[in-house]
Amino acid sequence: MSETSAPGSSNGPLTGLRIIEFAGIGPGPFAGMMLADMGAEVILIERSTDFATASHYPRMAQNRGKKSVALNLKTEAGQAAAWKLIESADALIEGFRPGVMERLGLGPEEVAKRAPRLVFGRVTGWGQSGPLAHAAGHDINYVALTGVMATAMRPGQAPLLPPTIVGDMAGGAMFLLFGIMCALFEAQKSGQGQVVDAAMIDGVAAMSGLIHQMRGAMGYWKDEPGQNHFLNTSPFYEVFECADGKHITLGAIEPQFYALLLQKLGLHDVDPKRQYQSADWPALKARVAAIVQSKTQAQWCAELDGSDVCFAPVLSLADAPNHPHNAQRHLFVDLEVDGRPQRQPAPAPRFSRTSARTPEQGTKIGQDTDAVLASVGYGATDIAALREAGACA
Repeated sequence: MSETSAPGSSNGPLTGLRIIEFAGIGPGPFAGMMLADMGAEVILIERSTDFATASHYPRMAQNRGKKSVALNLKTEAGQAAAWKLIESADALIEGFRPGVMERLGLGPEEVAKRAPRLVFGRVTGWGQSGPLAHAAGHDINYVALTGVMATAMRPGQAPLLPPTIVGDMAGGAMFLLFGIMCALFEAQKSGQGQVVDAAMIDGVAAMSGLIHQMRGAMGYWKDEPGQNHFLNTSPFYEVFECADGKHITLGAIEPQFYALLLQKLGLHDVDPKRQYQSADWPALKARVAAIVQSKTQAQWCAELDGSDVCFAPVLSLADAPNHPHNAQRHLFVDLEVDGRPQRQPAPAPRFSRTSARTPEQGTKIGQDTDAVLASVGYGATDIAALREAGACA
Protein backbone atom coordinates (compact mmCIF):
# COMPACT_ATOMS: atom_id res chain seq x y z
CA MET A 1 0.00 0.00 0.00
CA SER A 2 1.53 3.28 -1.08
CA GLU A 3 -0.53 5.25 1.42
CA THR A 4 0.83 3.43 4.48
CA SER A 5 4.24 2.70 5.88
CA ALA A 6 5.77 -0.52 7.07
CA PRO A 7 4.62 -2.12 10.35
CA GLY A 8 6.23 -0.53 13.37
CA SER A 9 7.56 2.47 11.42
CA SER A 10 7.10 5.89 12.94
CA ASN A 11 6.85 8.45 10.19
CA GLY A 12 3.13 9.17 10.60
CA PRO A 13 1.83 12.68 11.29
CA LEU A 14 1.54 11.98 15.04
CA THR A 15 5.06 10.65 15.47
CA GLY A 16 6.48 11.82 18.80
CA LEU A 17 3.10 11.86 20.57
CA ARG A 18 2.73 9.53 23.57
CA ILE A 19 -0.77 8.45 24.58
CA ILE A 20 -1.74 6.40 27.62
CA GLU A 21 -4.90 4.36 27.07
CA PHE A 22 -6.65 2.59 29.93
CA ALA A 23 -8.07 -0.62 28.51
CA GLY A 24 -11.80 -0.60 27.90
CA ILE A 25 -14.32 -1.38 25.19
CA GLY A 26 -15.89 0.47 22.28
CA PRO A 27 -14.87 4.01 21.38
CA GLY A 28 -11.78 4.28 23.63
CA PRO A 29 -9.85 1.43 21.97
CA PHE A 30 -10.95 2.62 18.53
CA ALA A 31 -9.68 6.14 19.24
CA GLY A 32 -6.39 4.70 20.48
CA MET A 33 -6.10 2.60 17.33
CA MET A 34 -6.54 5.63 15.09
CA LEU A 35 -3.88 7.54 16.99
CA ALA A 36 -1.52 4.56 16.72
CA ASP A 37 -2.28 4.24 13.00
CA MET A 38 -1.09 7.81 12.57
CA GLY A 39 2.23 7.21 14.29
CA ALA A 40 1.51 8.04 17.94
CA GLU A 41 3.02 5.81 20.61
CA VAL A 42 -0.06 4.40 22.32
CA ILE A 43 0.62 2.56 25.57
CA LEU A 44 -2.27 0.39 26.65
CA ILE A 45 -2.52 -0.16 30.41
CA GLU A 46 -4.29 -3.49 30.95
CA ARG A 47 -5.13 -5.43 34.09
CA SER A 48 -2.41 -7.78 35.23
CA THR A 49 -5.13 -10.19 36.38
CA ASP A 50 -5.91 -10.84 32.70
CA PHE A 51 -2.31 -11.82 31.98
CA ALA A 52 -2.89 -15.41 33.13
CA THR A 53 -5.17 -15.96 30.14
CA ALA A 54 -3.07 -13.81 27.80
CA SER A 55 -2.13 -16.80 25.64
CA HIS A 56 -5.80 -17.35 24.90
CA TYR A 57 -6.68 -13.67 24.67
CA PRO A 58 -7.42 -12.55 21.12
CA ARG A 59 -5.14 -10.06 19.43
CA MET A 60 -7.81 -7.39 19.10
CA ALA A 61 -7.73 -5.47 15.82
CA GLN A 62 -8.27 -2.24 17.72
CA ASN A 63 -4.99 -2.84 19.57
CA ARG A 64 -2.92 -2.80 16.41
CA GLY A 65 0.14 -0.58 16.64
CA LYS A 66 -0.15 -0.23 20.43
CA LYS A 67 2.11 -1.37 23.28
CA SER A 68 0.57 -3.31 26.17
CA VAL A 69 1.57 -3.03 29.84
CA ALA A 70 -0.09 -5.27 32.40
CA LEU A 71 -0.38 -3.48 35.76
CA ASN A 72 -2.23 -4.09 39.01
CA LEU A 73 -3.51 -0.61 39.86
CA LYS A 74 -4.71 -1.83 43.27
CA THR A 75 -1.12 -2.09 44.43
CA GLU A 76 1.03 0.85 45.47
CA ALA A 77 3.82 -0.18 43.12
CA GLY A 78 1.37 -0.63 40.22
CA GLN A 79 -0.01 2.84 40.86
CA ALA A 80 3.51 4.28 40.95
CA ALA A 81 4.27 2.70 37.57
CA ALA A 82 1.05 4.10 36.12
CA TRP A 83 1.98 7.56 37.36
CA LYS A 84 5.39 7.37 35.71
CA LEU A 85 3.72 6.52 32.42
CA ILE A 86 1.12 9.28 32.78
CA GLU A 87 3.79 11.85 33.61
CA SER A 88 5.67 10.86 30.45
CA ALA A 89 2.65 11.25 28.17
CA ASP A 90 0.96 13.99 26.17
CA ALA A 91 -2.58 12.68 26.55
CA LEU A 92 -4.63 9.99 28.29
CA ILE A 93 -7.71 8.08 27.16
CA GLU A 94 -10.24 6.41 29.46
CA GLY A 95 -13.75 5.17 28.84
CA PHE A 96 -15.02 4.20 32.29
CA ARG A 97 -18.20 5.40 33.96
CA PRO A 98 -17.86 8.75 35.75
CA GLY A 99 -15.97 8.40 39.02
CA VAL A 100 -13.98 5.24 38.27
CA MET A 101 -10.69 7.00 37.58
CA GLU A 102 -11.21 9.17 40.65
CA ARG A 103 -11.67 6.07 42.81
CA LEU A 104 -8.44 4.70 41.41
CA GLY A 105 -6.71 7.90 42.49
CA LEU A 106 -6.03 8.79 38.85
CA GLY A 107 -8.73 11.39 38.26
CA PRO A 108 -8.24 14.67 36.37
CA GLU A 109 -7.58 16.79 39.46
CA GLU A 110 -4.76 14.54 40.65
CA VAL A 111 -3.34 14.24 37.15
CA ALA A 112 -3.36 18.02 36.71
CA LYS A 113 -1.18 18.38 39.81
CA ARG A 114 1.46 15.94 38.59
CA ALA A 115 1.18 16.32 34.81
CA PRO A 116 -0.21 19.82 34.17
CA ARG A 117 0.30 19.70 30.39
CA LEU A 118 -1.47 16.37 29.91
CA VAL A 119 -4.77 16.26 28.01
CA PHE A 120 -7.23 14.01 29.86
CA GLY A 121 -9.59 12.40 27.32
CA ARG A 122 -12.77 10.87 28.70
CA VAL A 123 -15.38 9.14 26.57
CA THR A 124 -18.74 7.98 27.96
CA GLY A 125 -22.23 7.44 26.65
CA TRP A 126 -24.11 10.10 28.60
CA GLY A 127 -21.26 12.42 29.59
CA GLN A 128 -19.63 13.29 32.90
CA SER A 129 -22.70 15.19 34.13
CA GLY A 130 -26.48 15.08 33.80
CA PRO A 131 -29.26 12.87 35.21
CA LEU A 132 -28.17 9.86 33.12
CA ALA A 133 -24.40 10.24 33.66
CA HIS A 134 -24.10 7.14 35.86
CA ALA A 135 -26.63 4.98 34.02
CA ALA A 136 -25.63 2.09 31.78
CA GLY A 137 -26.27 2.46 28.08
CA HIS A 138 -25.22 1.45 24.59
CA ASP A 139 -25.00 2.89 21.10
CA ILE A 140 -28.68 2.26 20.38
CA ASN A 141 -29.73 4.32 23.42
CA TYR A 142 -27.56 7.36 22.72
CA VAL A 143 -28.70 7.56 19.11
CA ALA A 144 -32.34 7.22 20.17
CA LEU A 145 -32.29 10.01 22.75
CA THR A 146 -30.83 12.57 20.33
CA GLY A 147 -33.67 12.15 17.87
CA VAL A 148 -31.26 10.86 15.26
CA MET A 149 -32.65 7.31 15.28
CA ALA A 150 -36.00 8.67 14.14
CA THR A 151 -34.31 9.81 10.92
CA ALA A 152 -34.01 6.14 9.95
CA MET A 153 -37.70 5.38 10.40
CA ARG A 154 -39.62 4.02 7.44
CA PRO A 155 -43.39 4.55 7.42
CA GLY A 156 -45.02 2.04 9.73
CA GLN A 157 -41.72 0.41 10.70
CA ALA A 158 -39.27 0.68 13.59
CA PRO A 159 -36.06 2.60 12.86
CA LEU A 160 -32.92 0.58 12.21
CA LEU A 161 -29.27 1.65 12.36
CA PRO A 162 -25.97 -0.24 11.91
CA PRO A 163 -24.71 -1.36 15.34
CA THR A 164 -21.96 0.58 17.20
CA ILE A 165 -21.08 2.88 14.31
CA VAL A 166 -23.20 6.02 14.79
CA GLY A 167 -23.04 6.32 18.58
CA ASP A 168 -19.89 4.52 19.71
CA MET A 169 -17.47 5.22 16.89
CA ALA A 170 -18.75 8.40 15.23
CA GLY A 171 -20.35 10.19 18.17
CA GLY A 172 -17.87 8.86 20.73
CA ALA A 173 -14.44 8.00 19.33
CA MET A 174 -14.32 10.62 16.60
CA PHE A 175 -15.33 13.45 18.90
CA LEU A 176 -12.89 12.20 21.53
CA LEU A 177 -10.11 12.33 18.93
CA PHE A 178 -11.16 15.78 17.76
CA GLY A 179 -11.26 17.01 21.35
CA ILE A 180 -7.85 15.57 22.18
CA MET A 181 -6.23 17.15 19.14
CA CYS A 182 -7.88 20.51 19.89
CA ALA A 183 -6.67 20.39 23.49
CA LEU A 184 -3.15 19.35 22.47
CA PHE A 185 -2.99 22.29 20.06
CA GLU A 186 -4.13 24.68 22.78
CA ALA A 187 -1.67 23.21 25.28
CA GLN A 188 1.19 24.14 22.95
CA LYS A 189 0.28 27.79 23.55
CA SER A 190 -0.89 27.76 27.17
CA GLY A 191 1.31 25.03 28.61
CA GLN A 192 -1.76 23.57 30.31
CA GLY A 193 -3.72 20.43 29.67
CA GLN A 194 -7.45 20.07 30.23
CA VAL A 195 -10.23 17.52 30.41
CA VAL A 196 -12.01 16.45 27.22
CA ASP A 197 -15.54 15.27 28.07
CA ALA A 198 -16.53 13.34 24.93
CA ALA A 199 -20.07 12.03 25.37
CA MET A 200 -21.51 9.86 22.64
CA ILE A 201 -24.87 11.58 23.01
CA ASP A 202 -23.18 14.98 22.48
CA GLY A 203 -21.37 13.80 19.37
CA VAL A 204 -24.45 12.22 17.80
CA ALA A 205 -26.44 15.39 18.43
CA ALA A 206 -23.67 17.52 16.90
CA MET A 207 -23.62 15.38 13.77
CA SER A 208 -27.33 16.02 13.24
CA GLY A 209 -26.69 19.73 12.69
CA LEU A 210 -27.42 19.63 8.96
CA ILE A 211 -30.71 17.83 9.55
CA HIS A 212 -31.77 20.44 12.12
CA GLN A 213 -30.85 23.13 9.62
CA MET A 214 -32.90 21.47 6.89
CA ARG A 215 -35.79 21.00 9.30
CA GLY A 216 -35.76 24.58 10.56
CA ALA A 217 -34.41 27.41 8.46
CA MET A 218 -34.62 25.60 5.11
CA GLY A 219 -37.89 23.75 5.70
CA TYR A 220 -36.38 20.90 3.68
CA TRP A 221 -36.75 18.14 6.25
CA LYS A 222 -40.22 16.71 6.86
CA ASP A 223 -40.90 14.83 10.09
CA GLU A 224 -43.70 12.92 8.36
CA PRO A 225 -41.95 9.91 6.76
CA GLY A 226 -44.33 9.79 3.83
CA GLN A 227 -43.22 13.27 2.74
CA ASN A 228 -39.50 12.89 3.44
CA HIS A 229 -37.36 11.50 0.65
CA PHE A 230 -34.53 10.68 3.06
CA LEU A 231 -36.76 8.23 4.93
CA ASN A 232 -36.91 5.69 2.12
CA THR A 233 -40.34 6.70 0.89
CA SER A 234 -39.35 8.27 -2.44
CA PRO A 235 -38.58 6.47 -5.72
CA PHE A 236 -35.16 8.15 -6.02
CA TYR A 237 -33.58 7.70 -2.53
CA GLU A 238 -34.11 4.09 -1.57
CA VAL A 239 -32.81 0.53 -1.39
CA PHE A 240 -34.28 -1.75 -4.07
CA GLU A 241 -34.21 -5.53 -4.46
CA CYS A 242 -32.80 -7.06 -7.64
CA ALA A 243 -33.75 -10.21 -9.53
CA ASP A 244 -31.18 -12.27 -7.63
CA GLY A 245 -32.38 -11.15 -4.18
CA LYS A 246 -29.46 -8.75 -3.76
CA HIS A 247 -29.96 -5.01 -3.41
CA ILE A 248 -28.85 -1.71 -4.88
CA THR A 249 -29.11 1.86 -3.61
CA LEU A 250 -30.24 4.95 -5.51
CA GLY A 251 -29.72 8.48 -4.17
CA ALA A 252 -30.56 10.88 -7.01
CA ILE A 253 -31.59 13.86 -4.87
CA GLU A 254 -30.51 16.67 -7.22
CA PRO A 255 -32.70 17.44 -10.26
CA GLN A 256 -30.01 16.71 -12.86
CA PHE A 257 -29.22 13.35 -11.25
CA TYR A 258 -32.91 12.49 -11.01
CA ALA A 259 -33.45 13.29 -14.69
CA LEU A 260 -30.55 11.01 -15.61
CA LEU A 261 -31.97 8.23 -13.40
CA LEU A 262 -35.33 8.40 -15.16
CA GLN A 263 -33.51 8.17 -18.48
CA LYS A 264 -31.42 5.18 -17.39
CA LEU A 265 -34.52 3.37 -16.11
CA GLY A 266 -36.46 4.06 -19.29
CA LEU A 267 -39.10 6.17 -17.49
CA HIS A 268 -39.42 8.67 -20.32
CA ASP A 269 -43.06 9.46 -19.51
CA VAL A 270 -42.24 10.75 -16.00
CA ASP A 271 -41.90 14.51 -15.61
CA PRO A 272 -38.60 15.18 -13.77
CA LYS A 273 -39.93 18.55 -12.60
CA ARG A 274 -42.42 16.73 -10.33
CA GLN A 275 -39.60 15.04 -8.39
CA TYR A 276 -40.69 16.37 -5.02
CA GLN A 277 -44.42 15.89 -5.43
CA SER A 278 -44.76 13.29 -2.69
CA ALA A 279 -48.24 12.32 -3.88
CA ASP A 280 -46.58 10.79 -6.95
CA TRP A 281 -44.10 8.74 -4.98
CA PRO A 282 -46.00 5.52 -4.08
CA ALA A 283 -46.98 4.67 -7.65
CA LEU A 284 -43.64 5.72 -9.14
CA LYS A 285 -41.70 3.86 -6.49
CA ALA A 286 -43.61 0.67 -7.37
CA ARG A 287 -42.62 1.15 -11.02
CA VAL A 288 -38.96 1.68 -10.13
CA ALA A 289 -39.02 -1.39 -7.87
CA ALA A 290 -40.40 -3.53 -10.68
CA ILE A 291 -37.76 -2.27 -13.11
CA VAL A 292 -34.93 -2.94 -10.66
CA GLN A 293 -36.25 -6.45 -10.01
CA SER A 294 -35.99 -7.24 -13.71
CA LYS A 295 -32.18 -7.46 -13.54
CA THR A 296 -29.54 -8.83 -11.22
CA GLN A 297 -27.31 -6.70 -9.02
CA ALA A 298 -24.35 -7.41 -11.33
CA GLN A 299 -26.32 -6.25 -14.34
CA TRP A 300 -27.26 -2.98 -12.61
CA CYS A 301 -23.63 -2.48 -11.62
CA ALA A 302 -22.63 -2.88 -15.25
CA GLU A 303 -25.20 -0.27 -16.29
CA LEU A 304 -25.02 2.28 -13.46
CA ASP A 305 -21.60 2.04 -11.78
CA GLY A 306 -19.74 5.33 -12.11
CA SER A 307 -22.72 7.25 -13.47
CA ASP A 308 -24.25 10.35 -11.89
CA VAL A 309 -27.47 8.61 -10.84
CA CYS A 310 -25.84 8.23 -7.38
CA PHE A 311 -25.70 4.45 -7.37
CA ALA A 312 -24.01 1.74 -5.31
CA PRO A 313 -24.71 -1.95 -4.75
CA VAL A 314 -25.38 -3.16 -1.21
CA LEU A 315 -22.38 -5.37 -0.50
CA SER A 316 -21.74 -7.77 2.34
CA LEU A 317 -18.73 -7.28 4.62
CA ALA A 318 -17.16 -10.24 2.82
CA ASP A 319 -17.75 -8.82 -0.66
CA ALA A 320 -16.97 -5.14 -0.05
CA PRO A 321 -13.15 -5.49 -0.28
CA ASN A 322 -13.46 -7.01 -3.76
CA HIS A 323 -15.30 -4.10 -5.35
CA PRO A 324 -12.95 -2.47 -7.91
CA HIS A 325 -13.10 0.95 -6.23
CA ASN A 326 -12.42 -0.42 -2.76
CA ALA A 327 -9.69 -2.70 -4.05
CA GLN A 328 -7.92 0.10 -5.95
CA ARG A 329 -7.95 2.29 -2.83
CA HIS A 330 -6.76 -0.59 -0.62
CA LEU A 331 -9.74 0.02 1.68
CA PHE A 332 -9.05 -3.23 3.54
CA VAL A 333 -5.93 -5.18 4.40
CA ASP A 334 -5.46 -8.90 5.01
CA LEU A 335 -3.30 -9.97 7.95
CA GLU A 336 -2.22 -13.17 9.58
CA VAL A 337 -3.03 -13.14 13.30
CA ASP A 338 -1.58 -16.06 15.23
CA GLY A 339 -1.63 -18.14 12.08
CA ARG A 340 -5.18 -17.25 11.10
CA PRO A 341 -6.26 -14.85 8.34
CA GLN A 342 -7.95 -11.66 9.47
CA ARG A 343 -9.26 -8.75 7.44
CA GLN A 344 -9.15 -5.20 8.79
CA PRO A 345 -10.05 -1.76 7.44
CA ALA A 346 -7.04 0.30 6.39
CA PRO A 347 -6.10 3.46 8.30
CA ALA A 348 -7.89 6.67 7.35
CA PRO A 349 -7.54 9.45 6.36
CA ARG A 350 -4.59 9.45 3.99
CA PHE A 351 -1.66 11.82 3.84
CA SER A 352 0.53 12.85 0.92
CA ARG A 353 3.76 12.94 2.93
CA THR A 354 3.48 11.46 6.43
CA SER A 355 1.87 8.10 5.78
CA ALA A 356 0.03 6.00 8.34
CA ARG A 357 1.33 2.72 9.71
CA THR A 358 0.50 -0.45 7.87
CA PRO A 359 -1.93 -2.43 10.09
CA GLU A 360 -0.48 -5.35 11.96
CA GLN A 361 -1.81 -7.84 14.50
CA GLY A 362 -2.75 -6.37 17.86
CA THR A 363 -0.51 -6.63 20.88
CA LYS A 364 -1.18 -9.22 23.58
CA ILE A 365 -1.71 -8.34 27.23
CA GLY A 366 1.57 -7.45 28.87
CA GLN A 367 3.60 -8.11 25.73
CA ASP A 368 5.50 -4.82 26.09
CA THR A 369 5.57 -4.44 29.89
CA ASP A 370 9.36 -4.64 30.25
CA ALA A 371 10.18 -2.34 27.34
CA VAL A 372 7.64 0.32 28.29
CA LEU A 373 8.62 0.36 31.97
CA ALA A 374 12.27 0.60 30.93
CA SER A 375 11.37 3.70 28.89
CA VAL A 376 10.34 5.52 32.09
CA GLY A 377 13.39 4.54 34.11
CA TYR A 378 12.76 1.04 35.49
CA GLY A 379 15.72 -1.30 35.40
CA ALA A 380 15.55 -5.08 35.06
CA THR A 381 15.86 -5.51 38.83
CA ASP A 382 13.07 -2.98 39.44
CA ILE A 383 10.75 -4.76 37.01
CA ALA A 384 11.48 -8.10 38.62
CA ALA A 385 10.59 -6.58 42.01
CA LEU A 386 7.31 -5.27 40.57
CA ARG A 387 6.43 -8.75 39.39
CA GLU A 388 7.37 -10.24 42.73
CA ALA A 389 5.05 -7.75 44.46
CA GLY A 390 2.18 -8.58 42.05
CA ALA A 391 2.23 -5.05 40.64
CA CYS A 392 2.75 -6.08 37.01
CA ALA A 393 2.78 -9.15 34.81
